[in-house]
Amino acid sequence: MGIVEGITEFLPISSTGHLILTAKLLAIGQSEFVKSFEISIQLGAVLAVVVIYRDRLIGQIRIWKKLLVAFMPVALAGVPLYKLVKYHLLGNNQVVLWALFLGGLFLIFFEMLYREKREATKEIAAVSYPQALTIGLFQVLAVIPGVSRSAASIIGGLIVGLNRQTIVEFSFLLAVPTMLAACAWDLLKSAQVFKAEQFLTLGMGGIVSFAVAVAAIKFLLHFIKRHSFIPFGIYRVLVALIFWLVIK
Repeated sequence: MGIVEGITEFLPISSTGHLILTAKLLAIGQSEFVKSFEISIQLGAVLAVVVIYRDRLIGQIRIWKKLLVAFMPVALAGVPLYKLVKYHLLGNNQVVLWALFLGGLFLIFFEMLYREKREATKEIAAVSYPQALTIGLFQVLAVIPGVSRSAASIIGGLIVGLNRQTIVEFSFLLAVPTMLAACAWDLLKSAQVFKAEQFLTLGMGGIVSFAVAVAAIKFLLHFIKRHSFIPFGIYRVLVALIFWLVIK
């Protein structure tokens, strides 16, 4: 599960969706702890962003202001939607598969029509507050498992005029406040019912996801210099079809 989280957290293919499907393949039931594990394990991947982008995060008040503006929509939506997401959407394979399938199709068609403009924003520090807010509004869609926080924020950023690499890196950094808040809120609500050995399980998953996420971040930054996101869209569609037709 840690390997799956590390690979998928920052790719536009939905880490939460993949964790839910991986749990099904491994015959892991969707218990209270497993649902919290699928949320909290993302802390390891977030730590990878902090390590790689520490120079941009430490003391960069201007960048933090933009990230907090982008974070606000999901913060406001996340609290009232928490119970709906955790107890009704997490663990629902059909929700995940439909989100992967439709999101994959959207990603393919969007990339076929998208043309980057010359005046596209090329620096994270140059992202405007309206652009940051719009990216944050798109990120709210990712409360649905399978949509992908990365995909939603990247599409939102491209629509409002960010350079491809700029929005990918902005999406990486936006994961820090977003996932820290999500994990902290869930642990606050659920940690008291966990056993001591379950915290060890969370820690092991987080360490593995951190190590793998470092490689995944570097891969995506290299990939986008030469390719569009269409391969990820195709992958999403294929995963959904395979689960519907073969695995069930």
